[in-house]
Amino acid sequence: MKRVKDMDPGLSVPSLASLEQERRILSDLGNDITGVRDKNDLIILFSNRIRSLFYFTHTIVTLIDARDETYTPFLLDHKSSPIRSHAIYPELIKAHFSLNESFIQAALRAEEPISFLLEDIMDQPQSPSFLRANYEAGVKEILMTRLMKEGKPMGFIHIYSDKPNSFSIEFRNVIKGIAPQLSGAVSNIIKNEEIIKKEKEKSLLLDFSNGIATVRTKEELALAVRAVLKKINPPGGFVIRKINEDNTTMSPYAYDLTKTHDPKVIDALEQARYPINDGLQDRVLNSAIPLLFKVDREIQRGITSSYLQYWKTMGFKEIVGIRLRNGETNHGILFLDIQEINVQLLQGICSQISIALANIMANEQINKKQEEQAFLLDFSSDVALVKTKLDLQAAIFRVLDKTMHTQLSMIRIIDEDDYNLSAFMYDETLFETAKTHFAELLANRVTVEDAYTAEVLASEDGIVFNIEEELKTGNTYARLWKTTGLKNMYGLPLRVGNKNIGTIWLLADRLSKLMLKGICAQISIAIANIQANEKLLAYKKQLEVENDYLKEQIKTIYNFSEIIGNGEQMQEVYRLMSLVAGTNTTVLILGETGTGKELIARAIHNASPRNDKLMVKVNCAALPANLIESELFGHERGSFTGAIDRRIGKFELANNSTLFLDEVGELPPEAQAKLLRVIQERELERLGGKQTIKVDVRLIAATNRNLEEEVKAGRFRADLYFRLNVFPINLPPLRERLEDIEPLTHFFVKKYSRNTGRKIRKIAPKVIQQLRSYTWPGNVRELEHLIERSILLTTDGILHDVYIPQNTVTDKQELPHLLNHSLEEVERSYIIEILRRCSGKISGPGSAAEILKIPGNTLHSKLKKLAITKKDYFS
Repeated sequence: MKRVKDMDPGLSVPSLASLEQERRILSDLGNDITGVRDKNDLIILFSNRIRSLFYFTHTIVTLIDARDETYTPFLLDHKSSPIRSHAIYPELIKAHFSLNESFIQAALRAEEPISFLLEDIMDQPQSPSFLRANYEAGVKEILMTRLMKEGKPMGFIHIYSDKPNSFSIEFRNVIKGIAPQLSGAVSNIIKNEEIIKKEKEKSLLLDFSNGIATVRTKEELALAVRAVLKKINPPGGFVIRKINEDNTTMSPYAYDLTKTHDPKVIDALEQARYPINDGLQDRVLNSAIPLLFKVDREIQRGITSSYLQYWKTMGFKEIVGIRLRNGETNHGILFLDIQEINVQLLQGICSQISIALANIMANEQINKKQEEQAFLLDFSSDVALVKTKLDLQAAIFRVLDKTMHTQLSMIRIIDEDDYNLSAFMYDETLFETAKTHFAELLANRVTVEDAYTAEVLASEDGIVFNIEEELKTGNTYARLWKTTGLKNMYGLPLRVGNKNIGTIWLLADRLSKLMLKGICAQISIAIANIQANEKLLAYKKQLEVENDYLKEQIKTIYNFSEIIGNGEQMQEVYRLMSLVAGTNTTVLILGETGTGKELIARAIHNASPRNDKLMVKVNCAALPANLIESELFGHERGSFTGAIDRRIGKFELANNSTLFLDEVGELPPEAQAKLLRVIQERELERLGGKQTIKVDVRLIAATNRNLEEEVKAGRFRADLYFRLNVFPINLPPLRERLEDIEPLTHFFVKKYSRNTGRKIRKIAPKVIQQLRSYTWPGNVRELEHLIERSILLTTDGILHDVYIPQNTVTDKQELPHLLNHSLEEVERSYIIEILRRCSGKISGPGSAAEILKIPGNTLHSKLKKLAITKKDYFS
């Protein structure tokens, strides 16, 4: 237990003389304290006055910070403090000590001054470190008194003594009496300091506003910002990053990094481009207040931006980030190496910086655009006169020489296959000293998958390759570039609209990307016009072929807004369709003839991402064997007898769309092998052609054959079967979809009533019974044709009869199965099946007796004889 040295209530009552002395002391102290405005003067005055009357070593005043439940030194008598030479003294005068420990909690609860022996409290859990430091300096006892403001504790008076029991009753009474006046004096000092601080901030912002009003360049902006920040003393300087034109990256714009003068670091800063959405910069841009980042913590969180590692290397531990925002527009970020944040001051400074930055960038942009527009106007005038490749080359050489002495290295154009690139234009004189090496590289085949070409084509504004850096990576082209003596190779995409048509490679020390973008746009249009003129007739022929085919296809398009059938088996088909429609997976549709395989294929295509293009259909059974390859893959002129024109194959027509191979089981073996290669490689060659053509085709195949049996019989390639059988969908025959016969009948009646002009108002009930009792070897197609014929034979608006074939009540495919049973078993199964199809109706129109052509009584007798009950045909 700690020994608390409170006033003993049993002590004698002070004399009148003592009370008068206390009153006089309090009065004198009160008068002196009232006139104090500086906090250091206050504690010295207080200590000197009290020390002249009572003994103690030194005293301090601490203030409570209710926000984080701590208290911190406020008024210090450095001269009298016995611990001023202690190693931790500099830390103690800045430290924040917790209110949540027993020593200070006892002081908070005490209504009067309370004393403690240091040896009793200094080693208790969470005890503040200043207790032991004082004890080590010879201090034995501490007297704690609350300072109150508006009924709440605002701080403490700490009075220390190196003699135990040195705090008398008179001393405690004086301290208790002076505490309210000291509280008021401390409050006044705090308010006065806040007023002085705000005045200084206003003066600083006013001076900065006046200084920044004259800023016109980023160099002047850096000087102005450096001057104002010097007054708040960021130890590591600052950097202003601005948002680049791509709105996805940021780059250093103005900076003052006092910890580095390395030219390589400075050059790297000027070239750097940092993604905005890197997990740190985007947080600053989205925050209305400054954000304080701990560098190590951000690295641990997984932020991989290179500047974090740079900050750590430079020794920065904490960085403040403030967005530079003008109105609703973010222009950039100010980063400071500063630990204490004055939010209002920093926001005021950044508001001025934002305005200046916006003005400078606007002026730069205006001047730059004016220069570029004048230049591009001249170039556009030159290009407008271009008719041939030689004219274009002369115009390009002229304009590139006119701008910053740029040299054209190469223009490559993407071939028709959208894969290979051919040399279109180059300056052979540029590589006089390395002719052999240039010739070797020129002969190399370049494709869109080439690493450097792919990178350029994928970029928005092109790529800058530093020649020295590329030499280190082993770039085979860099040795050739080095011979020109220039520093950088600029690779830019040539585009018409959003389509890449080629690449242009320019050698220079430094180029404006914005200007190059305009030049490339003009060159792209000129090249596209030249190519268009050269290929006009070829494209016209191709369009005629495609137009004829599309017209033919449009004739066969049905309205597939709804597929008829809601039975259990069709629901499973719909489920499979919904699973596969949105993918590029190959689908194999299996089913008997007439089950609607093409209907399902079109529905899958219409529900896929490729539905904006027409599905191309090939009926493999209808193609002559000698024309299948030409039909599928196309042919070049003169590739065989009768090939008088180039023909585009169905695979090319279906590029980026869907190809439906109907009756794929009918393909001959030779065509199967070539089809397999196209599916595997996703590329083809026309008959008689040498060019490889890349295709992106989604395959849907259909057949009424059992492909597994065909593979076993050697009539269908197993590897092709496995390629096609990725996602099989089996369509049930109509005889297994009895519940769908009625809605299908109504659909076809409505359709052919409209087509034929006949108004069918009603369908007789026996018609549905007749249709359900038939086995439908031709499936839905047979039902459709039967309904069409029946409507044409109807004269009174009511469909009384359908003309079902009389000799196909049972499916011939069931005969082998029936041979394994007795006559009675066959008869029993047959009667049950007919009753099921007639929905259990035994006699009357549309009944089982009518279909079996026996009297109803006879059928009743057979039911008893064969033990057929309702549960047999209603199960």
